[in-house]
Amino acid sequence: MRGGLLAGIILIAAVACFGQGKAGNDALKAELIGLEKQSWDAWKARDGKFYRGFLSDDHVEVGGGGVGAKPAIMSFVGSPVCVIKSYAVDSFTLTLFNKDTALLTYHAQQDGTCGGKPIPSPAWVSSLYVKRKGHWLNALYQQTPTGK
Repeated sequence: MRGGLLAGIILIAAVACFGQGKAGNDALKAELIGLEKQSWDAWKARDGKFYRGFLSDDHVEVGGGGVGAKPAIMSFVGSPVCVIKSYAVDSFTLTLFNKDTALLTYHAQQDGTCGGKPIPSPAWVSSLYVKRKGHWLNALYQQTPTGK
């Protein structure tokens, strides 16, 4: 009887922990998707200042033009070089590496130009977040165009 009771308590505790983890992951996923969509809105609006609080100071961005750091990204986004008419993001997946490191991967499409040339779209995106001083910051962003 004691063994059955103990097994029941362990089972209930395990279910409760799993349920909290799932709910916590769902909340984190929603939070990071929200941040990611804000960054796309800022990209479309040419709001380079948004990225000051969104990107980590050691942020790395990898794309077709090479590798960039936070100051260059802020300057580039705030410039008139690119014109974004619309974008859509979907198929989000969250991977937690630890309590302070999370990877958001997803599919993105955008209709826009940079320097008068069409931006390659659609693409798969990897967006790595780190939690520092209680805030999630984007530490790495990479797009891989998939072709039409």
